[in-house]
Amino acid sequence: MLEVGTLAGYSTIWLGRAVAPDGRVISLEADPKHAAIARDNVARAGLQRVVDVRVGRALDTLPNLTDAAPFDLVFIDADKPNVPEYFEWAIRLAWPGALILVDKVVRDGALVDDGTTDSSVLGVRRLHELLSRDDRVSATTIQIVGAKGYDGMTLAIVNGHRGA
Repeated sequence: MLEVGTLAGYSTIWLGRAVAPDGRVISLEADPKHAAIARDNVARAGLQRVVDVRVGRALDTLPNLTDAAPFDLVFIDADKPNVPEYFEWAIRLAWPGALILVDKVVRDGALVDDGTTDSSVLGVRRLHELLSRDDRVSATTIQIVGAKGYDGMTLAIVNGHRGA
C-alpha cells in the first residue's frame, strides 16, 4: 500500500493493520516533524516493521517508488493543489484492479463555486475534471457526513492496464 500524506500517522496505522501479512505500507510525508510524530505513533502501534514513513515532497519521492511498485491500494490525503499529479502517479504505480482513494474531495461543497480562488478547491476540481475523461480508471465520488460536517472521498479502480 502507498499513502501520500502521513501527518501524524492515523490513517497509516489503519493501513498497516489491514495490509497482508507479508505486505508493506510506504507513507510519504513532506514535513520532517510530522514524519517523526508518525513514526513514533506507528512504533507505539507495533507496526514499525510494516510501515516505512519517507520524508520529502511527494512529487519528488513518487518517481523513486517504481522499484516498490506495483501497489494494491493508494491512499491520497495530502495537499490538495497537487492531488491531480499524485493521482497520475498513483495510476502509474498501481496494479490493474488496484484501488485509489482520495480523501477530502467535496470541500464542503465549494467545488461548485465558480468564483473560488482557493487552491485546494481548484486542485480537487482539476482531479474531477481529469476523472471525467480518463478511461484508465472507473471512479466515483461519495459524500460523507459526520461529526466534522461533510466532505467526501473519491474511489477509483485502475482498469485493465498499468500506466507507463
